[in-house]
Amino acid sequence: MTSDLTPSAGASDTASATPSSAPSRDLTADEKKIIMRAVSLSLSNPGSAKYHWTKFPVSPDSDQPAYCASVDAQSPHAAYSGHQAFIVDTQVTGGHITAAALGLVTGGKDVSIVATMCAEHGLDPNKPT
Repeated sequence: MTSDLTPSAGASDTASATPSSAPSRDLTADEKKIIMRAVSLSLSNPGSAKYHWTKFPVSPDSDQPAYCASVDAQSPHAAYSGHQAFIVDTQVTGGHITAAALGLVTGGKDVSIVATMCAEHGLDPNKPT
């Protein structure tokens, strides 16, 4: 899967950004499961994780848009346990997320790294629905 997390050569940084005014929707239960599967690989106890979902664009600008949200969970790195922001690269088919790959999940003082990456795509991991 190619990633929209890093713009291709010659692409502008805003080419894959989703304007905040664009129509958005809640994720389906199946889409949430796909994203949880990708994120859970980086958690110590994925069964106890509490996800804070954000909206997803109704019509993403590409078939591989980034998605940002947050999770309260235990991390293998103690300093990151608790509230963690994440960014995943998704694959969209027929308007729905059909695959996801974790870009980054981090907490503690490094949560701003993910927030900055998300902002480049017009997203905010701390704006739960």
